[in-house]
Amino acid sequence: MATLADVARRAGVSTATASRIINGSSKPVTDELRARVLAAVAELRYVPNAHAQMLARNNRNAVGVLVHDVSDPYFAEITRGLQRVATASGRLTIICNTFREPERELEYIDLLHAHQVAAIVVAGSGYLSSDAETELDERMLAFEATGGRIAVIGRHHHASDAVLPANEEGGYLAGSHLFELGHTSVGVIAGPAALTTTADRLAGLQRSASAYGHSLQVVHSDFTRDGGEAATASLLASDPSVTAIAALNDSMAVGALAAMRAAGRFLSVIGFDDMPIARDVTPSLTSIRLPLTSLGERAMELALNPPPPNTPPRVETVPAELIRRDSTWPVAQRR
Repeated sequence: MATLADVARRAGVSTATASRIINGSSKPVTDELRARVLAAVAELRYVPNAHAQMLARNNRNAVGVLVHDVSDPYFAEITRGLQRVATASGRLTIICNTFREPERELEYIDLLHAHQVAAIVVAGSGYLSSDAETELDERMLAFEATGGRIAVIGRHHHASDAVLPANEEGGYLAGSHLFELGHTSVGVIAGPAALTTTADRLAGLQRSASAYGHSLQVVHSDFTRDGGEAATASLLASDPSVTAIAALNDSMAVGALAAMRAAGRFLSVIGFDDMPIARDVTPSLTSIRLPLTSLGERAMELALNPPPPNTPPRVETVPAELIRRDSTWPVAQRR
């Protein structure tokens, strides 16, 4: 592999001059020297050092993204949008899976800070714990103090640009749909209780239950297909009167369908997020749609385009929409 010294020798210049030309330094050089160095780069197939280029140009060309787990369909769709905008802006996207571990999030913030990324988008849910959020806020403030930009997706303690999915409103739409179909015994399979996403979606469901004069039976589990299956099995065993289940994401709803098949029970099920798989399961899944790819796109746009000085953080809410399919039906048509 060719080195910088090889390029300098081929071009007949010093390594310092070759470095300035290759790395885009603002120091002036003649057109003739520039042409010789670039010709040598092409002939030797030299690959420049990205860190050296960043230092020479004083330009941060990477962005960091924190997600709970990019293999989760929810975060995969958001990441698609984030990367689309970053790539169009000529930025490298560094994706960090935190697996819902607050300590890991802190470590990644520090690591991305050390790598001098231009911006960090925190795409995972915030935490209800004030201690976890306070520590995260301190690391974000330190990053911003050195010129970095922060944007968040979802409800967080940190005061920064934010894109907020309408989780509470979506929960209300989900509950109202089931109650309007005549269901009075509704179970909820929810994600981890420590997350703001869980709390907000559950709050919307509880608001609808109060409005219709009913109560909910809630079981918490992981925000996964297996978590949904386990929570549904527990719910069916503890309360045979349940006629409908509200799952707080589509992966859990798919698990709920599997648990019902195993138990020989057929209840109405509504999911949340409206992932692509919602159309393909049997029965097709009624869900609350959030435009996740667009949500990711907007978060990255906010991160890369700072507002005018001395203006408050920009906070935008992305609406939720009920998508009716075959997995919910009137209680009178109980199957």
